[in-house]
Amino acid sequence: MAQDRQSPGEGRADVPERVSGDEPLLAARVHRPSDLMRLLGGLLAIGLVLAVAAFAHFTTSGLEKDINAGAGGAPDLFVKIAGLVSSIAVLLVPVAFAIERLVKRDGLRIADGVLAAVLAHGVTLATDLWVAEAAPGAIRDALTQPQSGGGLTDPVHNYLAPVIAYMTAVGMARRPRWRVSLWAVLLLDAFTMLVAGYTTALSIVLTVLIGWTVAYGTLYAVGSPNVRPTGQTLLAGLRRVGFRPVTALRAEGVPDAVDSGDRGRRYIVTLEDGPPLDVTVVDREQQAHGFFYRAWRRISLRTITTRRSIVSLRQALEQEALLAYAAIAAGANAPKLIATSELGPDAVMLVYEHIGGRSLDALDDHEITDDLARSAWRQVKALQSRRIAHRRLTGDAILVDRSNRVVLTDLRGGEIAAGDLVLRMDVAQLLTTLGLRVGAERAVAAAVEVLGPDTVAACLPLLQPIALSRSTRATLRRLARERSAREREAVLEASAAAKRERELAKAEAAALADGTAVDDTAVRTAPGAAAAAGSKASAGAGAKAGTKAGAKAGAKAGAKAEKAEKKADKKAEKRALDTALDEAREEDLLAQIRQQVLLIRPQAPVEPVRLERIKPRTLVSLIAGAVAAYFLLSQIASTPLSTISQADWRWVAAAVLFSALSYVAAAMSLLGFVPERVGFWRTVVAQIAGSFVKIVAPAAVGGVALNTRFLQRSGVRPGLAVASVGASQLFGLGAHILLLLAFGYLTGTEKSRSFTPSRTVIAGLLTVAVLVLVVTAIPFMRKFVSTRLRSLFAGVVPRMLDVLQRPVKLLTGISGMLLLTGAFVLCLDASIRAFGHDSQSISYASVAVVFLAGNALGSAAPTPGGVGAVEGALIGGLVTVGHLPIEVATPAVLLYRLLTLWLPVLPGWLCFNWLTKREEL
Repeated sequence: MAQDRQSPGEGRADVPERVSGDEPLLAARVHRPSDLMRLLGGLLAIGLVLAVAAFAHFTTSGLEKDINAGAGGAPDLFVKIAGLVSSIAVLLVPVAFAIERLVKRDGLRIADGVLAAVLAHGVTLATDLWVAEAAPGAIRDALTQPQSGGGLTDPVHNYLAPVIAYMTAVGMARRPRWRVSLWAVLLLDAFTMLVAGYTTALSIVLTVLIGWTVAYGTLYAVGSPNVRPTGQTLLAGLRRVGFRPVTALRAEGVPDAVDSGDRGRRYIVTLEDGPPLDVTVVDREQQAHGFFYRAWRRISLRTITTRRSIVSLRQALEQEALLAYAAIAAGANAPKLIATSELGPDAVMLVYEHIGGRSLDALDDHEITDDLARSAWRQVKALQSRRIAHRRLTGDAILVDRSNRVVLTDLRGGEIAAGDLVLRMDVAQLLTTLGLRVGAERAVAAAVEVLGPDTVAACLPLLQPIALSRSTRATLRRLARERSAREREAVLEASAAAKRERELAKAEAAALADGTAVDDTAVRTAPGAAAAAGSKASAGAGAKAGTKAGAKAGAKAGAKAEKAEKKADKKAEKRALDTALDEAREEDLLAQIRQQVLLIRPQAPVEPVRLERIKPRTLVSLIAGAVAAYFLLSQIASTPLSTISQADWRWVAAAVLFSALSYVAAAMSLLGFVPERVGFWRTVVAQIAGSFVKIVAPAAVGGVALNTRFLQRSGVRPGLAVASVGASQLFGLGAHILLLLAFGYLTGTEKSRSFTPSRTVIAGLLTVAVLVLVVTAIPFMRKFVSTRLRSLFAGVVPRMLDVLQRPVKLLTGISGMLLLTGAFVLCLDASIRAFGHDSQSISYASVAVVFLAGNALGSAAPTPGGVGAVEGALIGGLVTVGHLPIEVATPAVLLYRLLTLWLPVLPGWLCFNWLTKREEL
């Protein structure tokens, strides 16, 4: 059927070299998002049933009484016959279906069903054990009832849940006759058990939900058999609608499915007579591609009409057909739809007239002329004249045929009767798409010529990344990284050039003082030459004066001259770096487009429209904050007030002093990695201001941003400020890990005569090692981690080399980090002692391990200040590692967090405002 030859569209870039009609490389199994959604829905329903059983005891007991009263009038003979028939049929019907599937060589589905049934049986046994041993009494009463011979009935039926899981996994629900027969048997079986008093209504509901949920969990985990239509199916479908196809060639290399993987598979079909056809096949698996992204966009974006995240194949077919006809009726160039048809229950096809040509992405930059850009804008104008939005005007959706006619393809995601906001988004998207290829000036000029300046200016508030497609956003991020790298290289080169010029000037000054010529040796030894010359001249002046006072005055004058020279060098370096940064700075494409539009319409609105309803980080923070608040409130409620009133206030005062000392240590740890001169006490004030920032941002983010801004305002170049903070963070991370390992080792050996660590420490180290190996072994995880670390610590190594040349600075940084850890450990220890606990039962090493582990967890938590995560980690660590009673660990941790997180908020806010008014933040 499929042959390795080109279609009549020979010469097109999108015709693949390797084609196949039978799709031999299709994945045997696929993981359907719909299965995952049903799994999550089943888990939610199970939780709801258990909640009803636990909190609606009177309702469930009343329901059981009503059922028992109604069942009492049923004839005993009928109940026995129905029970016998249902017991046999509930096993016979699945077996009969399995035989039918095996006869039709569909044994893979039967294997999936058997696996789901086995797992469902295990889940029911675990549920029965939990209800009997550990569940609350209300749940046990709702799911069981006493038997006449003593004991209780089973909470979940061990044979019914596996049958339901089996029938769901094998797909019996998609075959009407089998579905009706099986559900009739299941309902009859449930009725007989209820009448006979062998179960309860909630027990039956829970059994059905467990079987249903386990089935979809199994299908999502192992994958469902791929039911995509093959090339033979496509050709048979074309024959059914009146065509006589000869070959079907798969266009493998056409659009990248990064943001619209549901566009379908494209084929070029040749006919016995007549021109070739472009056929698009859409199946359920491709339709589900990008489901979670579309669902998130629908939730997170406001005032934008998006198509439903889940639509049937029939709806998708009708949507694309409607848009194809509407686009042509509007006068736009679009592929002409000539036939549609279903390819079985799981796929549809759309048949278009063949269009030869290349996509905009396949064209070289010099081939995209101004006439071509204007032609693209004319197609958009035609669509917008009938309120049609394309919604995806990227380069692979714009086709250029052999006569340079622009054709808009991929209309499936568009909208009819679109609103103004969506139409303006189309203009912003095409401006960006063309701007990436021909530049902002030409893209804006073509748009203004076709659409007019007012229409183009109206899209400026929509010219923001969130309003663009995923592929366009990815391209803009890549260009931003490249632009930042070029700016950083330019600044480093300018810094090195300025340094060489200063060294040469110092060497010339030293040579003039000694009366010698300047050579390479003088340039290499220049850093101290000028100072030596100045000192020598001053000393000579003092000697000529013949008095000690003259020599002293000359030395002081030389010191002042040296200080003034250093200050002048620093100003000269700053001016050179400013100049280099201004020359190397490049504006991003969106800013360039705005400038071009503002040149035409200076009064155009530029304030971005707020499109995001909620950001991912905000959502995670809200969820984590709710969990943290619940945890803290429960811990505080369980702490007796008498425990707090009996605190030793001397140790509380000591904890306050250690908490205050941490800000001095934090300033030392930062300044140790800043070779430039920055005021120490101003840095301490900045660290106090960081206490306020930690409350409004995650701990790992707020402090870094504040310190970077503070160093920039203190005269440190932006790139060097980022590098200094990155060096401090990198060194702090290494010190944190080493201290955690060292104190963990000491904790494991403190109760043993031999210097051997505990098994817990060894297990923890092995776990960390295994996680590191897993991350480094999986390519995409390794790339993700390396990219993040590279971006976080870019420029750190050169900065570390600068610091290593100043041992005093390096010693200050190391001392500050050790003092910072020690201050926090002593603050936590003093908080523990404040509540009267015996100081001999928990060592400083154990307190240090608990603090280091809790602090690491707090830095990773998405909540501001690590609220909730730190408290839970510290309390759990003190109970498990330090063997403290919960009555002591809870108030101690709450006191520690009060002193280190909550009380410094007001002083931090005052310091933040003070530094802001002085323009130091």
